[in-house]
Amino acid sequence: MRAALHDAAPRLRVLALRVGAQRALVRGADLVAALGDPDADVRREALAVLARRDDAGDPLDAVVARLADADPLVVEAAAFALGERTAPGAVGALAGLARDHDDARCREAAVAALGSLGDPAGRDAVIAALQDRPSVRRRAVIALAAFEGPEVEAALARAHQDRDWQVRAAAAELDDDPPAR
Repeated sequence: MRAALHDAAPRLRVLALRVGAQRALVRGADLVAALGDPDADVRREALAVLARRDDAGDPLDAVVARLADADPLVVEAAAFALGERTAPGAVGALAGLARDHDDARCREAAVAALGSLGDPAGRDAVIAALQDRPSVRRRAVIALAAFEGPEVEAALARAHQDRDWQVRAAAAELDDDPPAR
């Protein structure tokens, strides 16, 4: 398995990460190397492994760096992984991603991660996402459950009037089932 982490075939590197993670054989240094791999599939697999792990020694700063990856699917995976874990600098980077990325999947994943983290520093980016395309707006409504305040209440009131029925339904569901605090 260790040799396969450095194999010339990207598919073997992906499989080595997957199997190694299942058997708890993948180290932080292996993940750092995989996050810098030239193949996007390898980088995505490394991010999937990191999302499932709960190791204080994991290279979460390297995950934050993947938010600037050239491959949108890697960026999406990095946002997901950061939503599962707290990393220094993650909230600011995710907020920037939610506001500025060209790919809606990336913006949506960033909004979901901000909601998952629930850090007040991400609230404004989530509220701003209510002006995005429908899939991002729906995710933003769900993410708002993690936040409080008059700005959040006003944003939810606007979501009740959204032109997309799924956004309106998500807002109505939040009213029916307030989040436990």
